Amino acid sequence: MTSAAPVHYHLTPVDPAAHRAAVRMEVSTPDPAGQILRCPAWIPGSYTIREFARHLIDVRAFGPDGDVPLTRIDKDTWQAAPCAGPLTVTYTVYAWELTVRTSHLDRQHGFFNGTNVFLAAEGLTHRPHDVTLHQGEDPAVADWRVATTLPRTHGDAWGFGSFRAADHDELLDHPIEMGTFELVSFDVASVPHHLAITGVHHGDTARLVRDVQAACAQHVALFGGTPPVSEYLFQLTVVGDGYGGLEHRASTALIARRDDLPYPGMTTPSDGYLNLLGLFSHEYFHTWNVKRIKPAAFVPYDLSKPVHTTLMWAFEGITSYYDDLGLLRSGTIDRATWLTLVGRTITRVRRAPGLAIQSLADSSFDAWTKLYKPDENTANVQISYYSKGSLLALALDLQLRRAGVPTGLDAVMQALWAQVGDGRGVAEDGVEALVAELAGPAVAQWLHDAVWTPGEVPLADVLSDVGVTLHARVASGPSDRGGTAGTAGEEGLGTSLGATWKGASGGVSLRTVAPDGAAHRAGLSAGDLLVAVDRLRVDPKGLERRLARARPGSRWTVHAFRRDELFETLVEPDPAPQDTWYLTVDDDASAEQIAARDAWLGTPPTA
Repeated sequence: MTSAAPVHYHLTPVDPAAHRAAVRMEVSTPDPAGQILRCPAWIPGSYTIREFARHLIDVRAFGPDGDVPLTRIDKDTWQAAPCAGPLTVTYTVYAWELTVRTSHLDRQHGFFNGTNVFLAAEGLTHRPHDVTLHQGEDPAVADWRVATTLPRTHGDAWGFGSFRAADHDELLDHPIEMGTFELVSFDVASVPHHLAITGVHHGDTARLVRDVQAACAQHVALFGGTPPVSEYLFQLTVVGDGYGGLEHRASTALIARRDDLPYPGMTTPSDGYLNLLGLFSHEYFHTWNVKRIKPAAFVPYDLSKPVHTTLMWAFEGITSYYDDLGLLRSGTIDRATWLTLVGRTITRVRRAPGLAIQSLADSSFDAWTKLYKPDENTANVQISYYSKGSLLALALDLQLRRAGVPTGLDAVMQALWAQVGDGRGVAEDGVEALVAELAGPAVAQWLHDAVWTPGEVPLADVLSDVGVTLHARVASGPSDRGGTAGTAGEEGLGTSLGATWKGASGGVSLRTVAPDGAAHRAGLSAGDLLVAVDRLRVDPKGLERRLARARPGSRWTVHAFRRDELFETLVEPDPAPQDTWYLTVDDDASAEQIAARDAWLGTPPTA
C-alpha cells in the first residue's frame, strides 16, 4: 500500500426522515491545476447508465482561505479552482431509491452503495481511501449498527467507526448497511460469513443459513476449497414485494419478498424460497465469476461511460447455470426440483419471439441500451443472456463431457480461475480459446456458433447422453411456467391469442403482442384494453376459459379501447402451440448413461 496521504470521506445520516446523508471529502494534496471530481455514472454488475450525480445536492468546496469555486464540466464532473490544499468538498446525498444498485435512507435503516456516495478525485484514485461513518444526532439512529466488509481501522465490530480501502475502486465495492438488522454468522471453509437481515420478517433464519451455507461450500469446493476473501457478508433487505441482487468482491446486496423466506416447519421449499436460494447462490458464485474472472473490457472499470462486451452470457449465463446446480450438488434441492427449474427456463426462453432475432453475443453487447430498459416489444426482439446463457452453459457442459473432458464446464471455470482469477481479464474470444484447448476446435466452433447465431440452444441430443429427455406440451393456461408434465385431466389451452395480458379496471389490458399472432393480425397492440368478446364483458379468467374451450377456426368480435377510443376488430385465435417444456429421467437409461448423469449432477443421496 502506498504511503501517499489518503483521500478521506465522512458520511453521516443527518436527516433520515428526509432521506439525506451528509458527505465531507478531504483531499490533502489536490491537483495544483484544479482538482477534478467525478461521480460514477454506473455501478459494476448493473450495466446501464444510472446518472447517480442527480442525487447529489449542494456540492461545495473549501480551502485554507475559504470558498473554492467549482465549475461544472459535465453532468457527472466538477473542477475546483486551483488551491494549495487541503481541499474539502461537502455535499448532500439524497437516498430514497430502494434497490441493490442505489442508496436508501429513512428512520428504519440506511443502505449506501459507494458509486452513489463517494466522488472520485481524478488522479488520486490509486491512493488509499479512508471512510469515517458517523452516527449523527437523530434519535432514530441511536441503536443502529453497521454491516460492511470495508476493512475497519477504528471502532467496535458492527459499530460506527473508521475504515480504509486500498484505492477508490475497492471503496466502491463494499456497500454499507446501517440499522437494527438481524445478524447471523457462520463459517464456510473456515472463513467467517455473515448474514445481516434488514426488515420485518418471520422466516426460519436457521433454515436459510443452513441452506445458504451448503450452497456456498459447494461453490468454494469447485474453485479449490478456499474462498478468495477473509470474510463475506450477505446484506438482505426484506420487503413486501421486491427481488434483486448485486455482487461485490466480499459481499452481496439482496432484496427479497418476506414471503420468500422459509417459514418454520416448511417441508417442501416454496417457489419463492427456491428463487431466494438461487439468488443467494448466484451472487455468491459471482465472487469468482465476474468479480475476479472478468471481461478484459472491465479492466479497469471506466464508470463514466458504457463499456461493451460480448461476454455477458459467460459471466451471467454461466453463473445462472451454476446457481441452481450448486443447490443440487450441495443436496439443498433434489434432482426432480432441479429438472423442474431447468424446464421452466427452457420454457421461458423458447416462448420469447426474440430468440430468433438476437444472438447471445448481441444480447451481451446491447445490455446498456436494451436489457435494462425493457418495454412492450422486448420479448419480440430480445433474449436474455441470463436465461439463454444458462441453457448454453448446460449444453456446453455436456458437450465438453462428450468430447472427453471428464468434469465438463467445471474444468473451464477452474482453468479460468487459475489463469485470470487475479483480475487480468478474459479476452472477447478467451472462453472459446480455452474450450478449444480443453476439448478441441470442433467444440469451440460449436460454442462460437451458439453464441453468435440467434435461435434455440440444441439440448435434446446432449441430454440423451445422460439419459434425460426433453418434452413439449400445450400450456394449461397463462400462468403455466412449464417444468412439469402437467396434471392429468387439465383442460389446457385449445387456442392462442399470441399475446400476454393482465387484469385491468373494466377489462383485460394487453401487455405484449407477438408478431404474426392472432392479436397482431387483428390489429391489437400492447396497451389496448379489451372490454368485450362477442358482446360479453371480458375479464382475465373469462378470456382464459374462452381460449381453453375454443378451437381453431373460431372467430371472435372483440371490442377494445386504445387510449380513450373504442374500436371493434375480428380475432381468429390460433391453435395453441406446444411451447411448454419439461425434462424427465429415462427409466430405461443404460448403466453408461446413469454413470454420466451422476458424474454431471452428483451422486443422488441414498434413502
